Amino acid sequence: MKVRYNVGKHLKKTCEAYSQTTSTVFLFFLTLLVGAFVCAQWMPVVPSHDMLTTIHSHTALPESVSANPRKPDPPSLPILLPISCSNTTNQTRHRIKCPAPPTLLPSSLPPPSSTCPSYFRWIHEDLRPWAKTGITLDMVERAKKTANFRLTIVNGRAYVQKYQRAFQTRDVFTVWGILQLLRYYPGKIPDLDLMFDCVDWPVVKADEYNWENAPSPPPLFRYCGDESTLDIVFPDWSFWGWAEINIKPWEALKREIDGGNKRVGWMNREPYAYWKGNPAVAKIRQELVQCNVSETHDWNARIYAQNWLKESQEGFKDSDLSKQCIHRYKIYIEGSAWSVSEKYILACDSMTLIVKPKYYDFYSRGLMPVQHYWPIRENDKCRSIKFAVDWGNSHKQKAQEIGKEASSYVQEMLKMENIYDYMFHLLTEYAKLLKYKPVVPPNATELCPESMACRAHGVEQKFMLDSVVHKPSDVGPCELPPPFSDVELKTIQTRRENSIKQVETWEENAWKTEMG
Repeated sequence: MKVRYNVGKHLKKTCEAYSQTTSTVFLFFLTLLVGAFVCAQWMPVVPSHDMLTTIHSHTALPESVSANPRKPDPPSLPILLPISCSNTTNQTRHRIKCPAPPTLLPSSLPPPSSTCPSYFRWIHEDLRPWAKTGITLDMVERAKKTANFRLTIVNGRAYVQKYQRAFQTRDVFTVWGILQLLRYYPGKIPDLDLMFDCVDWPVVKADEYNWENAPSPPPLFRYCGDESTLDIVFPDWSFWGWAEINIKPWEALKREIDGGNKRVGWMNREPYAYWKGNPAVAKIRQELVQCNVSETHDWNARIYAQNWLKESQEGFKDSDLSKQCIHRYKIYIEGSAWSVSEKYILACDSMTLIVKPKYYDFYSRGLMPVQHYWPIRENDKCRSIKFAVDWGNSHKQKAQEIGKEASSYVQEMLKMENIYDYMFHLLTEYAKLLKYKPVVPPNATELCPESMACRAHGVEQKFMLDSVVHKPSDVGPCELPPPFSDVELKTIQTRRENSIKQVETWEENAWKTEMG
């Protein structure tokens, strides 16, 4: 651990030792004179008691002073005080002031940890549209058209300017997550300025900027993208909790789902494909409902419509995600765009059946068909699901391996330290592209964990306090791997396409056999 030197205390001790061992009167008085001056100049400043966040520094005092004193212990990380809102009243909530952010001396920054997971390489692809031109203030402001908020970070402080209300508390918990990043890596997040859109579907169309003399696209952050858009993909709000439907912060929920995996072994689970969600949000989900078991057909699927209003009224007793790993197979299907449910479904070690997706989030581009999931046709879902379940029940060991591979991927690759590292590298690489010095917008408001958590109520406040970062990372961010080469991108695409074609061939052969 590295700590900031307590220079005053150290020199004071040194002064006393020298005064005891000096035999020459001249040197004695000279040492006292110089030591008194130096010690007075470097005595530490004690922070005020009302600071909510502070940095404590200390040093190990030498047991004795010799001609060659040993080197002091290396400096350490800041220690963050816990956030407490117990003394906050309705009258004082609006008066909460953000404390000075914790900082690190350049010499005390922790070294990098291991190499980042391979899905971090997509950061380079998401930022490629601006690799040659950089990002100007005009480009950023053109992204305001659909943005919910603007985030500006200057000197470790976060400022937010809201443009339009986001659905539920998506914007609130997205900003909350970024504030935790500032606590996780204090003093390491560069100044930056960005626009964030909290709506599901991406909007920056690539073909609008893919012609000669076309303007550079506006950089716009959001939770998902697709092959025809240039939106910059960022971890979604639910990693810090989804208050409206009582989904806990990811780290706690991930552990609960892992516990649920162990309660019912794969062989003892229901040998069907399970899905539960809101079918009203998209036509493709309404089509999935037709695959449910009926008196005339059994497509090996068990589909349940989720009524979130009823659930909220009944205390969410039937929506515990840790208790939904009781089938051998689970279905992931997009809603109006990508769905946050993907990580919860993959976290079960059931084999995940993914209906052909159009969208991707920041980590899903690292998933491979037949390795992490089983691909399901979009235009023939019911027969495709039935075949997948029949295949899995006939190849139980392989089906278990696929489910376990996905669960391990989510449990290990999506630890919160990796989420913060992804955010760190994405924002750092983005900041490098800025062609201007970020300044705080006139109408922006400074936000910090204290001001956000102590102004929140109920489940929203609970999830914030449950997901707060209590101490900085004791290692540096993982090392960002290099961009993909054109050959590597082609290889990934080819491998994915070949795996899907193989499954489709198996399906077609099985259907031909059934038809005689």
